[in-house]
Amino acid sequence: MQDTLCEQQRMIAIGDIHGCRQTLEQLIETLAPRPDDQLVFLGDYIDRGPDSKGVIDYLLQLRRTFRCFFLMGNHELMFLDYLESGDPGTWLDNGGRETLASYTVQDGHHLPEAHIDFMKACSYILETEHFVFVHGGLDPEMSIQDNRRYMQPADFCWIRTHLRRSYVETRRYNWKKTVVCGHTPSPDIINLGKLISLDTGCVYDGTDSLGKLSAVILPERKVIQVSNQDR
Repeated sequence: MQDTLCEQQRMIAIGDIHGCRQTLEQLIETLAPRPDDQLVFLGDYIDRGPDSKGVIDYLLQLRRTFRCFFLMGNHELMFLDYLESGDPGTWLDNGGRETLASYTVQDGHHLPEAHIDFMKACSYILETEHFVFVHGGLDPEMSIQDNRRYMQPADFCWIRTHLRRSYVETRRYNWKKTVVCGHTPSPDIINLGKLISLDTGCVYDGTDSLGKLSAVILPERKVIQVSNQDR
């Protein structure tokens, strides 16, 4: 069970990792977290990259040393949906084959139980006094309270409406807190008053200026990035 995230200590949010263990290790080394730091991982730990197994092994290791908070990404959600439905098609077509290869298995049911339990335990949304952490985002037209009330938990893993140009350019978000999210790759982080979008396409090295893993230290909004190390 995850601890309670609070603003009394620094919070470090980390974007989409997608099976890039060496890049994640380099980012953590660069961040050099303090013992009382809180690490908030925004989801999409698996798929597409070369070492999804290694990423989850490393996250479980980090959890023994630091206060870690793990959000559900749409890729974890697709994997868990496959386990429940028995239909692997959507997941396999979106990077699941690379995940199976990293575990040297042909069936997702054969992943280590601890890794499946890790994904099942991920949160859909985390909220503090001034920040909301979520993988995909929130509906920009609704308050945070109404997002929680009217949206399904899985919606928080998929939504991209808040990144439409009309919202980014006008900064028109009906939120009283800053939303910190991943999910949608961009060449650099989007750092607005009410929105911090951290997915800089780590796994897409060499494509459209992507290929970086990004973190933001809160509340000061200091950005730390490393280039893909998993080539």
